[in-house]
Amino acid sequence: MATVREEVKISPTYAERIVALKETKNLHTDIKVQRFGHFDTDDHGYIPWDEPIEFEPYSDHPSGGVWGPRAIGISFRRWLNAHPVYVHPMSSVAGCWVYKGIPGVAGWRLERMLPNSKPMPGEERDDPVEERYFRNWRPEDRPIELVPLMEKYNIISPGVGAVNHFGPDMQIGLDLGFGGILAKIRRYRELNRPTDTSFYDGHEELVLGIQEWIAKHVTAARELAAEEEDEGLRENLLAIADASEWVIENPPRTFREACQFIAYAQSVDRMWALGGALGQLDELLRPYYEQDLAAGIETDESVVWHLCSLFFNDPHYSQIGGQAADGHDLTSPMSFRILDAMHALHIPSNIALRVWDGMDRSLLRKALEYMIEDGTGVSFALSGGLDSGFVKLGHTDGLARMRAKVGCNWTALPGVEYCLQDVTRVDLVKPMLLAIDEVAAEEAEPSMEALWERYSRLLAEVVAIVKRGKDIHMERQARNYPEIVLNLFCHGPIERGVDASAGGVDIVDLAMDAIGLATTADSFAAIEQRVFNEQRVSFGELVGHLRNNYEGAERVRYMMNSIKRYGSGNARADEWAVRIADLWTHLVADTPTPHGFRTVPGLFSHGATNTYGKHLPATPNGRVAGEPISHSADPDPGFVPGSGNAATAKANAVASVQSGWGNTTPLQIELDETLVRSHGGLELLESLVLTHNKQGGTLINMNVVSKKDVIEAHEDPMTHPDLMIRVTGYSAYFRTLSKEYRQPIVDRILAES
Repeated sequence: MATVREEVKISPTYAERIVALKETKNLHTDIKVQRFGHFDTDDHGYIPWDEPIEFEPYSDHPSGGVWGPRAIGISFRRWLNAHPVYVHPMSSVAGCWVYKGIPGVAGWRLERMLPNSKPMPGEERDDPVEERYFRNWRPEDRPIELVPLMEKYNIISPGVGAVNHFGPDMQIGLDLGFGGILAKIRRYRELNRPTDTSFYDGHEELVLGIQEWIAKHVTAARELAAEEEDEGLRENLLAIADASEWVIENPPRTFREACQFIAYAQSVDRMWALGGALGQLDELLRPYYEQDLAAGIETDESVVWHLCSLFFNDPHYSQIGGQAADGHDLTSPMSFRILDAMHALHIPSNIALRVWDGMDRSLLRKALEYMIEDGTGVSFALSGGLDSGFVKLGHTDGLARMRAKVGCNWTALPGVEYCLQDVTRVDLVKPMLLAIDEVAAEEAEPSMEALWERYSRLLAEVVAIVKRGKDIHMERQARNYPEIVLNLFCHGPIERGVDASAGGVDIVDLAMDAIGLATTADSFAAIEQRVFNEQRVSFGELVGHLRNNYEGAERVRYMMNSIKRYGSGNARADEWAVRIADLWTHLVADTPTPHGFRTVPGLFSHGATNTYGKHLPATPNGRVAGEPISHSADPDPGFVPGSGNAATAKANAVASVQSGWGNTTPLQIELDETLVRSHGGLELLESLVLTHNKQGGTLINMNVVSKKDVIEAHEDPMTHPDLMIRVTGYSAYFRTLSKEYRQPIVDRILAES
């Protein structure tokens, strides 16, 4: 047995199985790219599928769409009955979800159910504008009146009708099993005796469908075992069948059964609107690990193989490390085995390491060692800012410690907090452009004070519109697009017969993220310096250049771009960034929605910088029309020309604009591996992480890569097919990203290395 901190030595038998899983993942990735083109999203674990899938959804709506828990539950069960079976002989778990590449298909949502669908890789649509915003809802519930306001303010992601973005408590499933969950649904339907039983009916249909789908895997695994000549693989297939058969009705007893239960649950979660949250994975699995090692049922290397099998099944978001409610450190041997499995399999995964002052530093160091070796690895969820911010919302320290990083940028209390994070984007840039137009039209003598007054008012209008949308979401979501999967793993929805989006859980704090901070801050600073302080261009002339996209005015564009920018330290742009971030934070946090729901501010763009930039004209920081806007709260690449301290300067800048309410404002760091190794390596990275945590940071997404390899892969991705990048909060193969999407990543690497 390996000691806790040593990398587990993998024998040839298990190494062969893990390599086979990686090769299959690469094959599937090649097929996906060939079939759908590049996809700038999370790396999902779906299996490309060619054979026909016969499936007839159930609708009780005149349009033929599928809405509400009963219709969705019946349709979901039908889909699971039609869904193919997947058993990989080298994996220890069965089950995956499939995707055929039909427009509108994600999981069970077929073409006739287009109103319920979400675009998948390779899809292009020209839908009516109301369907682009509100496709998840029945026509009569769509708030069409909001569309003109969203168009005006470039609100592409209002969060209305969004689903899945909160954290389940998977311990519920591990304690009950699918049979126990079904019994719970039936028990509370009988206790509550609702007049309308559709909530319970739909959830019962779903669980029955899951059980029937698992049963098909039992049959398939035994049939494969009967045909398998290799004794080791035959034994594995029979073990898959036995574990699957057990979890149909019963809670898992062993480590393998726990992984198998989670694999089925997360596959179904992906089928329903691409869910991806899991939980505190090391703690969920630790009791099974300790029990099975003590009993001689498992070894460390077999545990790593089981984990690799689970990660191959799907890269759901989960966390390791951190604190228990009473404050003790959660680092355990299981935490290290998860790192070992990530390293051994080396495919995209979405594990976060929770960082806090009293943590076991050896876990952090092991994660960083693997990152230097592999190029990417865990993200770092920082308790320094996360916990104090959640306490500001009125919660206890113990509750704050229990939150887990289970999304691209977000952290949630498992099973009791409806936060709907990472679904709302507010463009900070568009109100500035509208403010410039207003000042130009209304002010005889333009000034920075007049510009800021207009900007503050317009941004307040944007926030008010989004808050209005939040109220509409809370009022209508449950009857349209219920949380039919996550309700099973939450405390309250089944007990109350109420969807998580409608009061089923106890804590509601609705997240709102802003995008484009650096673009806006640098623009305000450039106007202040070049127009009002130096008077090198008049306000009216600048407005003309913006409207003409700097055509024939390259000198002016360069002049506006060459100010001392946000992130460079002691610059006016830094002060503007803090001022804008502070305005945003207060507009979101100081008042609830009109219906009384708390909203929580953050600064995060995901990969939306290109999408938002395409809809915006030129900006005063020298950016031309259609170019991407800035990433999350990061300074733009090249903000400290010729400096070797870009990472430190960026960390300081991001720390200065944290919203401070428990939502994240991530720091994205790309470092050249040669630079890291020559400047202290592990100690340098450890210091960066721990310092940003002390600064009140909330999340670090880091890559340690070869600048040379990235440049080569940008020109021809197949020169480095195994190159992985943590894009924002998620990791992906570099070759799956479009060149347009890769460009900002390359720009950051070139500038910061």
